[in-house]
Amino acid sequence: MKKQLVFALSLMVAVLFSSCKNLGDLDPSLFTSTPNPLETKAGKVNATITGTFPVKYFQKNAVVTVTPVLRMSNGQSVKGTPSVFQGEKVVGNDKVISYKAGGSYSMNVSFDYVPEMAVSELYLEFDVVAKKKSYKLTPVKVADGVIATSELAQKKFKGSTGAVIIKDQFVRDIMQMTEADILFLIQQSTVRGSEVKGEDIKAMTAKIIEARDAMNKSVESLQISSYASPDGATDLNTQLAERRQKETERFLNAELKKIKSPLTVESRFTPEDWDGFQKLMEKSNIQDKELILRVLSMYTDPEQREREIKNISAAFKQIADEILPQLRRSQLKLLVKVTGKSDEEIAGLAKTNPSALTVEELLYAATLTEKADEKQAIHKKVAELFPNEIRAYNNMGQVCYQMGNIDNAEKSFAKALAIDPRNADANYNAGLVALAKGDHSKAETYFANAAGTNGNLKNAFGTYYLATGDYAKAKSSMLGVNTNNAALLQILNKEYNAAKNTLASVETPDAMTSYLAAVVAARTNDKDGVYSNLKAAVAQKKECAAKAAKDLEFAKYWNESAFKAIVQ
Repeated sequence: MKKQLVFALSLMVAVLFSSCKNLGDLDPSLFTSTPNPLETKAGKVNATITGTFPVKYFQKNAVVTVTPVLRMSNGQSVKGTPSVFQGEKVVGNDKVISYKAGGSYSMNVSFDYVPEMAVSELYLEFDVVAKKKSYKLTPVKVADGVIATSELAQKKFKGSTGAVIIKDQFVRDIMQMTEADILFLIQQSTVRGSEVKGEDIKAMTAKIIEARDAMNKSVESLQISSYASPDGATDLNTQLAERRQKETERFLNAELKKIKSPLTVESRFTPEDWDGFQKLMEKSNIQDKELILRVLSMYTDPEQREREIKNISAAFKQIADEILPQLRRSQLKLLVKVTGKSDEEIAGLAKTNPSALTVEELLYAATLTEKADEKQAIHKKVAELFPNEIRAYNNMGQVCYQMGNIDNAEKSFAKALAIDPRNADANYNAGLVALAKGDHSKAETYFANAAGTNGNLKNAFGTYYLATGDYAKAKSSMLGVNTNNAALLQILNKEYNAAKNTLASVETPDAMTSYLAAVVAARTNDKDGVYSNLKAAVAQKKECAAKAAKDLEFAKYWNESAFKAIVQ
């Protein structure tokens, strides 16, 4: 009886002791993080943590809250979304962990990336509640640092990948064509007075005199093309067309002598003007017009054509009255070159008297200077003189973008799109601004409206997909693109040889080009490549030294003297 009492008391003490005992600290080996180190993607630091509660560990009345905490080297920390687990006797809706069997679990963690996370550690913190008693377990470290290589994407572009102007249509040399016809009577080649006194002949003569006297005009050519209508024998028409050519040339040379013009006339003849016949037929309302046009397409022999058309007796009289007389002619063509203002004149007037220039000349003037303030002054003047000119506002925005003034660029592009919402270049530029400001939704919309732009839409769209974490679409968009961002995407996709080739082909290499080349070298165990490219990056941009000193891409080199010499 005494022994039984002692046993009962011992059991009660054991039960009481076990019920009051705290859960012990958990071994770090029970936890893994994928990935480790952590990595950024689309501005986020995401990871999946798997953990295990050992057998006979989780008390039946306990509730354990597991909170991921990213601790940064500056003393700050960021907490992720906690997960809650409960023992078998707890009434609740959280995941139940068996006391006897223990249990495994996984939890997804996500943090908004900030640069301070580059040097950091991911911990799990455990808060326990059991029978109204609360306490904490020792936190467990599950991952070291954050590889932020995806954040190297350049969202402000320059050169051929940056904002684009909408080009001017300025043409310095303009060709002006003046035409006149001299008509002849059937089977005759005499140049009649009634023909040469016509308004078109007078206008042509006036143009020749004007070109002779003007400093900025010159006659490029004066041509005569003489014809016979396609009726009658071919031999007869050949002789007739040739005589018309000679008579017209004689008349024109006499006229040039009167006005003291040294021009040389170029002349030729065509026996039968079937091309002219077809054009006039197509414009006419002659009966059986389609049938006649089919004859022209079916036969090439001129005599057979004439026979077949004459067989269409109902239409031939109308053809003889309306079409053929217009083909008995000599056609005169005067080509005059008008030379516009010189670059010096345009640049000077843009500053002193811009209203004396056309819109095309003003827009062209902006391309004659490399100074941003002078470009902007000209664009503002274009906007003042031509308030509905989209190019003024778009090109103002382009200058602001190139100078790094993104807010003013945004305002200018908005004004351009208010004039023409569908303009491809303005949409492209507005998309670049949205991308630079991190507004991915707007960037996507603008780029979707930018088909046909002069900008590098493939690089822009690829950068958008890169920024939003869709690497597959980014790769498809950037095929054939040789930019830093295209190489960065290849690095993230572990296509290191391709990235190396892309970086070697970048049009205007900069510090980022060299920095990315160093990353490729680090990932492919090319120590010399790491050092040489980092040196080049730091030489171009000193800030690269501080970045490399904390970049986990180079962690295995941090303690080497050669590395320290570069980044210190």
